[in-house]
Amino acid sequence: MKKYCLLALASVFVLHSHPLSAATYAARFGSDPTADGWQIAGNTNLFQWDSTNHDLAVTWDSTQTNTYFYHPLEFAVTANDDFSVEFDVMLSDIVSGNEPGKTGPMPIGFEFVNLAAVTDPTFIRNNFGFVPNIAGFDYYTDGYFTFGDQTFPADAATVPSFISGTDSFDYAPQTVSVFDNRLPVNQMVHVLFAYTATNQTAVVLVTTNGVPLVSLPPLVLNGPNGFADPTYNFSMDTFCVASFGSYGDDFNSVLAHGTITNLVVNIPPPAQNLAGMFTNGVWQVTFTDHLDWDYKLQRTTNFVSWQDASVFVDGNGTNLVLTDGVAPPIGAYYRVSAQRP
Repeated sequence: MKKYCLLALASVFVLHSHPLSAATYAARFGSDPTADGWQIAGNTNLFQWDSTNHDLAVTWDSTQTNTYFYHPLEFAVTANDDFSVEFDVMLSDIVSGNEPGKTGPMPIGFEFVNLAAVTDPTFIRNNFGFVPNIAGFDYYTDGYFTFGDQTFPADAATVPSFISGTDSFDYAPQTVSVFDNRLPVNQMVHVLFAYTATNQTAVVLVTTNGVPLVSLPPLVLNGPNGFADPTYNFSMDTFCVASFGSYGDDFNSVLAHGTITNLVVNIPPPAQNLAGMFTNGVWQVTFTDHLDWDYKLQRTTNFVSWQDASVFVDGNGTNLVLTDGVAPPIGAYYRVSAQRP
């Protein structure tokens, strides 16, 4: 089980306020990103750190195998966790139809994924119904599909994408057209993708020099948007910039070149807004919790050993109160330990 401890929250006699930082994975590219835990799986020639320009030069090429510039997460995020990514990207060129007969657009991906799944040699990104546990931002350039004597255009789109891990036939959005938007080439744009667990909503903001380029609607994970099963969930343990191969995909392709900088992934801790106080002589800690986590209170008087001050309590998605009914007579310090059930 993955445990996540929020350290030194309070003293019995003096409340010490320690702001809890989110788990942040940043790649500013002023130095080699591999020194900060970033890795490449697949064809390393597709991702090249430029030490002079302080950016990451990327080739998205569907003729090559699936390739990822990625960072493992401290804990897997689910539908009950907030998570976000933002970055600056400048595309110098992007086309679909670079492979004969594959005229549909394949995405360039900025996604939270299950690493073992996407690095499996049989993984095909557009394999409908067999690609679970994905959430993130995808960009599709213009393309088209031909069936018989009819041609159907596929407009460029900047899309927040989700695929359930419970049933990968549950995906969002089912209607991509509301996210139709063409990213400019040879112009730096800033992209923010953010998912909020409390309202199960994702937003994508695209700006240049702080000015919005487009107004995109929020995406709510509900029945009309493709998540009809109320028990759906997903679990992703890695963030990646993805170049997807088209092997096994007879319809879609992409070839693009560009640069990325100021890449920041944020995952808030599973407990936030902590406060401690005495109530009727009993020490208690309150905090904002998340569903799909279990919490217990622990105490120490020496910061060497910790004792359980409560049993594990299920998160309810709002606020929890943990109490220590047998606090020692001398000063004690507390922490909240969180783990996946």
